[in-house]
Amino acid sequence: MEDKKTLSQLCFAAALMVLSATAVAANVKITPLGSHDGEFCRADRALIFEDPDGTRILYDAGRTVRGGSDPRLGKIDAVLLTHLHGDHLGDVYQPTANAGTCAAPDFSAKSTPSSVTEEVVLAKKAKLFVGGEMGDFFGKRLKAAGGDDLVRLVRFGGLAKIGGVGIASVPAAHTNGLDPKFLTGAQAEGLAASGLTAYVGPAGGYVITFSNGLAVYLSGDTGIIADQDLVVRRYYKPKLAVMNIGGVFSTGPAEAAYVMNDLVQPNAVIASHANEAATKDGKLLPGKTMDFKNAVKVPVYVPLSGKTMEFSAEGKCVSGC
Repeated sequence: MEDKKTLSQLCFAAALMVLSATAVAANVKITPLGSHDGEFCRADRALIFEDPDGTRILYDAGRTVRGGSDPRLGKIDAVLLTHLHGDHLGDVYQPTANAGTCAAPDFSAKSTPSSVTEEVVLAKKAKLFVGGEMGDFFGKRLKAAGGDDLVRLVRFGGLAKIGGVGIASVPAAHTNGLDPKFLTGAQAEGLAASGLTAYVGPAGGYVITFSNGLAVYLSGDTGIIADQDLVVRRYYKPKLAVMNIGGVFSTGPAEAAYVMNDLVQPNAVIASHANEAATKDGKLLPGKTMDFKNAVKVPVYVPLSGKTMEFSAEGKCVSGC
């Protein structure tokens, strides 16, 4: 009888271990790729999302991903780009890991007239998801560079998929001119001489829905817009948000806190695009990020470069926060 009881207990324990492993596997992993290991720095935008099925998505590579050979990337299945400003598309990058300071990273390596984003897409043979008029633009550029059929266009109201992940494009209030430095020849010279940029359609954000049911709002650069309530919250119902808080060029801490508290209303938030050296030795410093964290009613997490966070379907951080 005692042996049977012990066997039963062992079977129960094994079942619990299997259930626990399954629960862990069902989480979405989010890893920031910033300019300085373990910190949240001035130019940091890039995040890698990993679905429970293994699909890996890079969001707004910007200047802190060191091109397509950055060893931190690993496998990348898709790249999301919100708009074509240099700090998101990637005009320059660090020549080595942690070059410069958190407040002033060394971006002496140049990508233009190509971009960090294109270099990653080509190196990883990843699909590039864009909106507006960016599809044809990147399609031609990537094909000329040897990457055919890598662009996926998803406009407002549409839905695309890669692996078990759904990708929806949502509006953002921001400009989206392509700097002439990403072009060559007379076209670049004419635009630069006139102080103009090339039109590539509206900027946007995304709502990505993972195979475990977690929906995440990626704001991109934006102001306060009614769509954050009418479209993002009411239709897509994200439980987690990545919110840009830099101010001047997009929502600052107070405006971004209003968007989170009153419009989108997620269960948790990851601060992004703060345009400041927000941490030292991984600890939050006084500044915009701290102001945002103190103003938001739900948990706000600071994206420390290289530190992976895991989130449940309800947007609860279960590891790494």
